[in-house]
Amino acid sequence: MIRIMTQNDFQHFWPTFKEIIEQQETYAFDPDMSQQQAYALWCQKVDNAYVMAEGDEILGSYYLKANAMGPSNHICNCGYMVAPQARGKGVARTLCEHSQSEAIKLGYRAMQFNSVVASNQVAVQLWQRLGYQIIGTIPKAYRHPRLGFVDSHIMYKWLQ
Repeated sequence: MIRIMTQNDFQHFWPTFKEIIEQQETYAFDPDMSQQQAYALWCQKVDNAYVMAEGDEILGSYYLKANAMGPSNHICNCGYMVAPQARGKGVARTLCEHSQSEAIKLGYRAMQFNSVVASNQVAVQLWQRLGYQIIGTIPKAYRHPRLGFVDSHIMYKWLQ
């Protein structure tokens, strides 16, 4: 059900990606990003990108990459997106659990989310249930289209 994302998978995932970045509620990505730019960001500048599919339907995706280099290269970073029709069905939890297993296989010892928008309480609470801690909060770090400036959390989990 979860596999390495192909370029064809990304083409099917693109409407979800585009909708999420255009809403500007959870990701600090350019809302005018092209499909090519998005593919490079999500699939090429990472260790791996994964997709969760049910038949031809893309339910969600995540990328996994090093958060830093050198002496901090044991910490990885992930980003997750879930298709609108799949929300509330455990897809994000499944993707996160899979990402932790993959991270350990790749030699990472910890996972850090650099910017979890505080108003995204569904994500914040899910990550906390999965063992992530808020290790810092950046005041007014995210310009939300409806709420104005909101805080952003740095969340962390030791995997080993």
